[in-house]
Order: sequence, then C-alpha cells, then structure tokens
Amino acid sequence: MAGIPKDPMILMSYLNTRLRDRYASLEALCEDQELSVEEIVKKLEAVGMTYDAERNQFR
Repeated sequence: MAGIPKDPMILMSYLNTRLRDRYASLEALCEDQELSVEEIVKKLEAVGMTYDAERNQFR
C-alpha cells in the first residue's frame, strides 16, 4: 500500500475524499490505484471503521 497514508484515521479521510470526488466504489478506487481492497478494509476495521457501499464511504 505504497503511496497512501499509513495512519488509519488519515487513510480513512484520504479514501473518503477520493471516493467522494473521483470513484463510484471502493473497488474502482483500488483497481485504479493498484491497492488491495482486503488490506484497506482490514486496516480500517482494526480501528472500528467499515465501508458503507450505499454511501460510498468509510464510517
């Protein structure tokens, strides 16, 4: 996961901004940025955040 924030809270903010401004889904963002959906979800779940596909954001 090179090139994205390591801190989970900053990562959540970064991803939510990208999801809001550029991508229709987490899968589209990860595919475009060559990231692992599973790794991102796991990292953010560790701090209590989950991806809400309907809202297209982590909460």
